[in-house]
Amino acid sequence: MAHQIEHMAYVGTTPWHGLGQQLSPNQPIEVWAKQAGMDWRIESSDVSYMARNQRGQSIIMPFEEQRVLYRSDTHAPLSVVSQRYQEVQPLEILEFYRDLTELSGFELETAGVLKGGKKFWALARTGQSAALKGKDVSHGYVLLATACDGTLATTAQFTSIRVVCNNTLAIALKGTSASAGVVKVPHSTKFDADKVKQQLGISVHAWNEHMYEMKQLSQRRVSQQEAAAYFDAVFNNSTMADAEDNIIQFYRQVANQNIAHSNTNAKTEPNGRAMTKAMNMFNGQGRGADLASAKDTAYGLLCSMTEFVDHERRAMSRDHRLDSAWFGQGAVLKQRALETALKMVV
Repeated sequence: MAHQIEHMAYVGTTPWHGLGQQLSPNQPIEVWAKQAGMDWRIESSDVSYMARNQRGQSIIMPFEEQRVLYRSDTHAPLSVVSQRYQEVQPLEILEFYRDLTELSGFELETAGVLKGGKKFWALARTGQSAALKGKDVSHGYVLLATACDGTLATTAQFTSIRVVCNNTLAIALKGTSASAGVVKVPHSTKFDADKVKQQLGISVHAWNEHMYEMKQLSQRRVSQQEAAAYFDAVFNNSTMADAEDNIIQFYRQVANQNIAHSNTNAKTEPNGRAMTKAMNMFNGQGRGADLASAKDTAYGLLCSMTEFVDHERRAMSRDHRLDSAWFGQGAVLKQRALETALKMVV
């Protein structure tokens, strides 16, 4: 199966998806553009169609309400859009970071192109880091991504990456968009990099609030029943109260049938196999699960979920997993995992 990632570049250690061209640190934007496969432009042309006149001759007719977007280098089509659509160029995604890397201490770590150019992104480390109970360190990043196939608005997103397992977690906090860690620009609006940076508030505020919440989670002890209810709630999109009722009923059923506790992995409820995998990761099989910050804590539940999505969830390939974990259903699952965990410390 062909990779979805057409090109990708990175610095440092190999990314968790294992793909890309390694660069030495502090390369200029122009080098990143070439190595990440982002050194082309989105061009457009009015849509036309072929019809036949009264004499049966083929004629080309314009359809002026829509345009086709295509790559300047290969002329491969990307999508069909309305005349109002505002495209964002691949180089604009990288240029967003130019002053941040040259003046503000940011460092580009990865950038690339998905789906033949229909989606592209860049990820930069902000220089912000924090540790929960010693060795459990997370670094702060800003991810900027866009798509020209209608699947993604241009999105600037604060992200944390847990070093011990390379888990990625979008920082989506309470409050307005200026403090929520994410800014989305629809393609009906022209992308303004300076305005996005203002809205995002390239500052320590979002990072500090995020780490405060993670510390709260690391101090919240959880029982095995609470952990089972948490995974039930996240995977099956139910409330914790409903999930706890489901777990109680399940264990009662197990007891009534005299099934040994060691055999309770044979769950039949929706997403039972995934829930069991995440539960096992929480109980010691996950990377960093035995650290004081994660062992038997709500933070450990969240880490197990993010590791499951990034590294263990079924996917057609590693690049499909990346697309899902950052932009698709995996990202939705991680966001639900974060929201559910935070409700445990309210």
